[in-house]
Amino acid sequence: MMKLLARNRHTVQRIGYSLITLMAVVTVLPIVGTVLYILYQGAPAVSWEFLAGFPHDGMRAGGILPAIIGTLYLTIGTAVFSVPLGIAAAIYLSEYAKDNWLTRLIRLAIINLAGIPSVVYGLFGLGLFVLFLQFGTSILAASLTLSIMTLPVIISTAEEALRSVPQAFRTVSISLGATRWQTIRRIVLKEALPGILTGVILGLERAAGETAPILFTGAAFFLPRLPQSPFDATMALPYHLFVISTQVPEMPIQIQYGTALVLLVFVLTMNVIATIIRSRARAKRQW
Repeated sequence: MMKLLARNRHTVQRIGYSLITLMAVVTVLPIVGTVLYILYQGAPAVSWEFLAGFPHDGMRAGGILPAIIGTLYLTIGTAVFSVPLGIAAAIYLSEYAKDNWLTRLIRLAIINLAGIPSVVYGLFGLGLFVLFLQFGTSILAASLTLSIMTLPVIISTAEEALRSVPQAFRTVSISLGATRWQTIRRIVLKEALPGILTGVILGLERAAGETAPILFTGAAFFLPRLPQSPFDATMALPYHLFVISTQVPEMPIQIQYGTALVLLVFVLTMNVIATIIRSRARAKRQW
């Protein structure tokens, strides 16, 4: 009887393992196939002229340098505004705020804000930053809009990373004479860095690939020069890809996929850098 039960358990385990493996393969294969297809279609278009030149001939030829630089500016601007504020909010919610109805309401609001469609953020940024504050269609307005959109992701993941640090670390640090802020700055933040970086990169990757928010606040169809100040409009890879795919007739398919490939490499590079930093920080972690 016991042997029969053991055989049944092993059979169930094998079936469960096979189903999990099958689901993983079904999930991963379309992603890998999509990336390979973009690489196959877009690689022939990628060259130095494509990466370092300006578009011309009605955007049917030339390069995408303004879009690359614009995406970089928007990502940096988003990080400048959202990362310090998001981490500071996470520190307050995790380390200082009391567990009452107000903090629970704030956490619920943050979770709900993470699920709002990006086009709503774009309309909000148009009303607040472009029209009311009169920043105009600019890098500044677009960066602020993207920052508001990425804040919920950064706050949520950073707070979870801070809460995952064992309470014993705080107790020992304070018992040795450190203040609460010294404990947070020197112990808790250091130990929570891998998780915080995950949230930051997730938020910035979403910002780098969004079209709707910058469509209303900072993106331009075409600019003959690079932006000179935060109050200038800019081209960006997601919006540029949207334009050449839907609004430019007789657009060569290689340029469309080449632009998509560059955007994909831009996002994956951010991921690789974050993974390296996260791995090194995790290797130094004490638990």
